[in-house]
Amino acid sequence: MKWFKGKKKAEKAPEEEPCQPVGQDIQPDVAQEAEQILESVETEEQDVATEEEKQGFFRRLRNRLSKTRKSFVNRVDQLLLGKKEIDEELLENLEEILITSDIGVQTTMDLIQKVRERIGRKDLNNTEELKEALQEEILAFLKVQTGPDSVSLETPYVIMVVGVNGVGKTTTIGKLAARYMKEGKRVLLVAADTFRAAAVEQLEIWAQRVGSEVVRHKGKSDPSAVVYDGIHAARSRGVDVVIIDTAGRLHTKVNLMEELKKIRRTVARQLPDAPHEILLVLDATTGQNAISQAQLFHEAIEITGIALTKLDGTAKGGIVVGICHSLELPLKYIGLGEKVDDLQEFDADAFMKALF
Repeated sequence: MKWFKGKKKAEKAPEEEPCQPVGQDIQPDVAQEAEQILESVETEEQDVATEEEKQGFFRRLRNRLSKTRKSFVNRVDQLLLGKKEIDEELLENLEEILITSDIGVQTTMDLIQKVRERIGRKDLNNTEELKEALQEEILAFLKVQTGPDSVSLETPYVIMVVGVNGVGKTTTIGKLAARYMKEGKRVLLVAADTFRAAAVEQLEIWAQRVGSEVVRHKGKSDPSAVVYDGIHAARSRGVDVVIIDTAGRLHTKVNLMEELKKIRRTVARQLPDAPHEILLVLDATTGQNAISQAQLFHEAIEITGIALTKLDGTAKGGIVVGICHSLELPLKYIGLGEKVDDLQEFDADAFMKALF
C-alpha cells in the first residue's frame, strides 16, 4: 500500500496564439470608415474655426458701424415706431433721413422711387414691410458686379493706388501688402510718391513691417521712372503682386492728374494688360465730397475699384450706398481701424447685417 501518491504530471499549457500587429485584423471597410470619421472631425473643426472668425469679424464690423447705425438706422426705427400705415408724410420724412445720412440726393430719390413702386404694386402694407423693402433695395445698390480676382492669373499683378492727400493711401497699401503676403504671395511696393517728403520712408517702414520688397529712387525723381524700374524689378525677380504708391493730389489739378495718366502708360508699355487694378482710396468722413473725387478720378484714369477708409470714425457710413450706386464701381475694401487686419474686403451682406 502506497502512503503517498506520486505527483501528477503537469498538464500541458494551451498554446498561445501568436500576437498580431495592432490593426492587422481591422477590415478594410472599417479602416476606411475610421478615416472618413477623422476627416469629418477635422473638417468640422475647421468649419468651427472659420465660423468663429466670421463671428469675430461681424462683431467688430457692427461695433465700428455704431456711429452710422445711430445716425441712420436708429432714426429710421424712431420714424416707423408706432406707425402702421405708409403715407406721404412718412415717405417724405424717410427721404430726409436718407439724405442727411450721406446716402446722397440722387441715390435717395432712386431708393424712394423703388419703395413707391412696391407700394403701387400693393407689396407693402405696413411699416415693418417698408423697412424690409428698404433693406432689400439698399442691398441691391451695394451689390455692384466685380470682375474676377486675377491675382493668381497674372504675374506680376499690378495695382495702382490713387487718391487725394490725407485719405490713408500709403497705409492702405501697407495693409494690402500684408494681406497678400499672408496668402503666400511675393509682394513688391513701388514708391512713386516722390512729392511728399516722408512718403518713401513711410512706405519702406510698411515694407519692413510686412516683409515685402520695395523699389525707390533717391530725391524727387520722376515718378514714372520709379515705376519703370519697379515693373522691371518685379518681372526679373518673379514677384506676384506689385503695388504702386502715387502722390496724393487734388482731383481738380489737371497737371497732377496727367501725371497719373503717364504712370499708367509707363506700366502698360511693359505689361500690355496692366495695371490690372486702379484702386481709388476715399475717406468716409468726407461724405458726399468723396463721390465728387471719385467721379473726376474715374473720368481721368478709369478707376476699377474703391477702398473706403476711416469708416469706423464717422456717422457718414451712408456714403457706402451712394458710392456703389452713383458710380457703379465696386467697393473692394473698407477700413475699420488702425490695425493691419482692419482693412477688410467689402461684403455687402455682412455690411447690411451689421448695419441693421
